[in-house]
Amino acid sequence: MARATLIGFSAVAMWALLALLTDASGAVPPFLLSAICFSIGTGVGLVARLFSPAPAERVKIPPQVWVIGIAGLFGYHFFYFTALRNAPAVEASLIAYLWPLLIVLGSALMPGEKLRWFHIAGAALGLAGTFLIITNGGGLSFESRYAFGYAMAAVCAFLWSGYSLLSRRFPAVPTSIVTWFCAATAVLSLLCHLALEDTVLPSNAGQWLAVLGLGLMPVGAAFYAWDIGVKRGNIQVLGAASYAAPLLSTLILIAAGFTEPTPHILLACLLITAGAVLAAKSLIFGRASARQSEAKP
Repeated sequence: MARATLIGFSAVAMWALLALLTDASGAVPPFLLSAICFSIGTGVGLVARLFSPAPAERVKIPPQVWVIGIAGLFGYHFFYFTALRNAPAVEASLIAYLWPLLIVLGSALMPGEKLRWFHIAGAALGLAGTFLIITNGGGLSFESRYAFGYAMAAVCAFLWSGYSLLSRRFPAVPTSIVTWFCAATAVLSLLCHLALEDTVLPSNAGQWLAVLGLGLMPVGAAFYAWDIGVKRGNIQVLGAASYAAPLLSTLILIAAGFTEPTPHILLACLLITAGAVLAAKSLIFGRASARQSEAKP
């Protein structure tokens, strides 16, 4: 379980590159960028299949898995882009980023899972740290005229948390299925682009490299790693630890010179780190206790 949880967390680390690489990709409209990146992400899965051992037997994929997977990947991005078009980015992003907390709370309904106080407390600390980062240490200004955008952001949160939780109910479905989720998302994103956007492609090699990086990692390999994590790892720990994504993203932007370190970022770092450690209490200290017991004669 610990190995799968770490693999799942590698997805969070890759998602931390999303802001930097998206900014470096130029003025490519969101649905077109999604179509290109998910096409690359499909390629990641196809290449991985070449190096993976053939399954001992063919697994029949239930129809609901296709619905869950495509609704999760495409639905999240569709409603997120819609939210950003209809509400301020700060408020929309914070609402959309309720999904880690929803994963932690929703895990109590999953077979074999037990929600403890430290899971909830860890997720709450992570949410507080995310609030500081997204609002830049300031306040929020929710206005009724942006209600539609706020609602779309809430749909994002429920879609991604639902996708993550429901994927856990199908542990026998191989992670390679994510390849086809990415392919379907690429096609649907292209259709949305043709219907809603003007075509603007990257204008230089640097921007194309940024798009390639997006497709290989945060909009590619990250989804395969996340699938392994939510199916075989500790989903409460993953949910709480997911709040590290905006923190890591901010630290990367600081390192790249796009923003300056501030006291509220330090406080956010402490809150998110404490939340992740608290949520992982049973995983970290439980294993330590087990090792001590084994060491006793």
